[in-house]
Amino acid sequence: MANPNPQGDGAVGEDPAAVAIRRYEERLAKDPASLAFAPLADAYRRVGRAREAINLCREGLGRFPYYTTARLILAKAHLDDGHPEAALAELGVILQSSPKDAQVHRLAAGIHRRAGRLEEARQHLERVVKLDAGDRESRLLLETLAAEGRAGDGSPLQRVLADDTFATISMGALCLEQGLSEEAAQIFLRLTRKNPGDARARERLEEALRAKTQKRKGT
Repeated sequence: MANPNPQGDGAVGEDPAAVAIRRYEERLAKDPASLAFAPLADAYRRVGRAREAINLCREGLGRFPYYTTARLILAKAHLDDGHPEAALAELGVILQSSPKDAQVHRLAAGIHRRAGRLEEARQHLERVVKLDAGDRESRLLLETLAAEGRAGDGSPLQRVLADDTFATISMGALCLEQGLSEEAAQIFLRLTRKNPGDARARERLEEALRAKTQKRKGT
């Protein structure tokens, strides 16, 4: 009879994430000085154990301070743990030695954008599109931010949205409901630029950007 689990990595039907964690834990236990701490930390992070991932990365980076992969995992774990500024600090360390890392610029752009720091987000996105010409999503986001809240020439609401009077949360929500994700994004972008501390505008901007990206992918 054939072995239903020829690699012997775990019982049949066992959660692959649990199998991976156990494998890395065993590897690290055998050689505490190995680089296995990084994939183990990433596995912890992916199952919601962000604090353990953070502690493991910090310990490992104490031995291997220039291990970029581990520092990126640490940044993502900080994000998962609800500390975007701590994540941004780690990304800054990476960019000091690897300024052409598109993935890091992409992650930094998202953190700045969600915090309402749109100019900083734009700068990172500019680097991304220069480094990765095939990243259509980043290019789309950059085009949106570069518009600075102005509706495009083909927008059915171009004249209306030229007036700041109509740049409101309710108007943006209405645009989203009608499938006008571009117009909604520009409204929420304008509101966020006017008041970066407006959490509601920032959240709705993210929603509009997701809708716009999905709409573009569907075409």
